[in-house]
Amino acid sequence: MPKYYIAAIDQGTSSSRCIIFDHSGAIVSVAQKEHRQIYPKPGWVEHDAVEIRDNVQDVVQEALDKLGVTTKHLSAIGITNQRETTLIWDKKTGEPVHNALVWLDTRTADIVHELAGEEGNDRFRDKCGLPLSTYFSGPKIRWLLDNVEGLRERAEAGEVVFGTMDSWVIWNLTGGKHVIDVTNASRTMLMNLETMQWDDEILEAMGIPRAILPEIRSSAEIYGEGTGSLEGVPVASALGDQQAALFGQTCFSPGEAKNTYGTGSFMLLNTGEEPVMSARGSLTTVAYKIGDQPVHYALEGSIAVAGALVQWLRDNLGLINSAPEIETLARTVEDNGGCYIVPAFSGLFAPHWRDDARGVIVGLTGYIEKGHIARAALESAVWQTKDVADAMEKESGVDLTELKVDGGMTANNLLMQDLADVLDAPVVRPMVAETTCLGAAYAAGLAVGYWNDLDELRDNWHKAAEWTPSMDAERRKSEHRQWSKAVERSLGWVDRAES
Repeated sequence: MPKYYIAAIDQGTSSSRCIIFDHSGAIVSVAQKEHRQIYPKPGWVEHDAVEIRDNVQDVVQEALDKLGVTTKHLSAIGITNQRETTLIWDKKTGEPVHNALVWLDTRTADIVHELAGEEGNDRFRDKCGLPLSTYFSGPKIRWLLDNVEGLRERAEAGEVVFGTMDSWVIWNLTGGKHVIDVTNASRTMLMNLETMQWDDEILEAMGIPRAILPEIRSSAEIYGEGTGSLEGVPVASALGDQQAALFGQTCFSPGEAKNTYGTGSFMLLNTGEEPVMSARGSLTTVAYKIGDQPVHYALEGSIAVAGALVQWLRDNLGLINSAPEIETLARTVEDNGGCYIVPAFSGLFAPHWRDDARGVIVGLTGYIEKGHIARAALESAVWQTKDVADAMEKESGVDLTELKVDGGMTANNLLMQDLADVLDAPVVRPMVAETTCLGAAYAAGLAVGYWNDLDELRDNWHKAAEWTPSMDAERRKSEHRQWSKAVERSLGWVDRAES
């Protein structure tokens, strides 16, 4: 058995972490550092990429120090990252030309509507698997090129480069390797799902010079060796955070699915070696590609607001003092009292894809108290998951027989039971909850031979908790009907001129 460890960097939306794993997949060291959320205007969300770069270096060193080892004890390091977040930096100096535009940022709404034209939001879906949306990187690149003075000319002259955060971290770890893995590339709207290469037709339509784009590589291979404090350590994997969680949950076979509950909620269903082109609001995306092996695809349901609604109740309304209190408050009542919350703070993602939607609380009567609001907040994550799961089942032809879950909200037992009841399927939480980092570590370990194959990774997976459904079918149907009515009332709130 190898005596060395595998490290994984998770460059997330709110923080950067480094987790070190041993050969059994157990966590042996963790370090984490938050970074600032920058809001220049309503709907605009940015990150300081230099701050993130420095934080990544800090957490890697801290994790090593906590374990009492050096980089000589690392067999490899893998990367997982917030996906669609977009950055352009100077090719020579390595300095960003602008803050990173975060995946949540909606400033590209006008660009998206312009690109949609008469053909609609599905203009490029047959090629890239995605609808036109402010969510993805392509329109964000276009915005930067159009709005940062002189940037388009510099891009066309080959002086700057683009990357998602995996590209940024790899660039800084390896001393300038400019690559992107297929999972992150599949979230830009610029990669053709059949060829696994940048698509010239989409690039031309979006006005993006090919010269700024990174080389597309597999999810598990050695991109380069670390420099500086990581001298000589193979940088050997990159996966977008949700794909990394799918991999960490060992969902390697078609029909296996996971859902990650964090700021948002992201459900991925492995569809095998052939892409299922969605017509019901799911996204067709790359699940992973291990070295020279065939690419695996997934359907994804992206929900913008899950845990963020709990944070809103805490920070904006003062309904609770800490996130875990939401379960205690929700348990003070037997049900939601007929109240439903649709948290469309910046529109609705899957399966609706409506950027004109805004949040609503419906079904209010004099009977409603704060316990009902808390319960409705938790149930909003559950009903959004059901809408996504229903769409995926219809498209893939595969019935959901079990859902593996991870993320901070899975500590909420009431939420997990509600989820099993509404999905009418068992919900399972793994022993190692940090599946995003674990997936990146697994991929890096495969790339350097630390683990031999997928079967060895499956053997590492162990169940920590399981919830089974107990809700009456008629009640499930009735409450879902009410939820659907609430969703309808959230749509069309923003006039196009305001968006």
